[in-house]
Amino acid sequence: MRGTGELIADTYALGAGPWTMTPVARGALGQIWKLSGNGTAWAVKELLFDRDEPDAAAEAALRDAAEPLGVSAPRLMTDRTGAPVVRLPEGSWVKLYDWVDGSEADPTDPEIQSWCGRTLALLHQAGEGAAGTPEGWYEECPGAAEWAVLLDRVERAGMPWAEELAEFVATTAAELGRHVSPSAPGDVVTSHLDLRPQNVLVGRGGPVLLDWDNAGPVSAERELARALYVWSGGNHFDAGAARRLVRAYRDAGGRAVVKGVDAFSMLFATDLNYVHVQAACAVDPALTAGQRDFGGREAVAKLRNLPGLGSVTRLTEAVAAEW
Repeated sequence: MRGTGELIADTYALGAGPWTMTPVARGALGQIWKLSGNGTAWAVKELLFDRDEPDAAAEAALRDAAEPLGVSAPRLMTDRTGAPVVRLPEGSWVKLYDWVDGSEADPTDPEIQSWCGRTLALLHQAGEGAAGTPEGWYEECPGAAEWAVLLDRVERAGMPWAEELAEFVATTAAELGRHVSPSAPGDVVTSHLDLRPQNVLVGRGGPVLLDWDNAGPVSAERELARALYVWSGGNHFDAGAARRLVRAYRDAGGRAVVKGVDAFSMLFATDLNYVHVQAACAVDPALTAGQRDFGGREAVAKLRNLPGLGSVTRLTEAVAAEW
């Protein structure tokens, strides 16, 4: 990727090279590269599935509004023309960010749990008065007919996890899907939408929040509920961690309240949609073998780690006294 690194460095006016690109991490939507040269390092995010130019306006606006409140995040850089997104000759789009040194956040660390609650409250303050409605990814999920079509494709492809998917479609998908619904307009803020340990690096200066690509409108209650589940341990949650997160959220001015199982609608929707999308990628002949393999691994991993209705009910009860 030496040639690509030189091209990106020139496009963003980063100075003389030589420049090299090293793969760092692969996510569901993109590949992260480390661009090194000229005594500096930058993070390049290559968006693998965007055909049209991605809109980075919400990401940039939320980050700029949250930073003065105390939320640390890498800068989204612009190229020589002021554009935040650049298209490579091979067709994919890239974004350039500050490189952040650090380790992935430990969700069992009490200080990190408090940081999460506080940061979510600050994001909700930065995103108050949001216009628009949340995207379907967070508000809707596949119905029985869509699951049936996908299952048929997976079975025809002879995937080794077809039986596991069939069991999921007949049980968990329907159970969780009943609790997925549109959110109330008065609860909507602009927020990060993907606050999880994988998107937080802890360095010398403390935690830094990464991956703002999904920033947009969301129910504050539902984003808080998802964070509670993710950061307190999932189905085997630590009640103390959950209460600590809620207290930090409330102390920092957060106003959302998790009232019951339906508050986890966003959690259920995103997990169900993720299984559907990744399973579909696994059997899509138009994708590369690497992309299909990634889809299969991700679909199976999520199938084996889905939220349980009993668990989120107990989680709601565990934090009830904090409101």
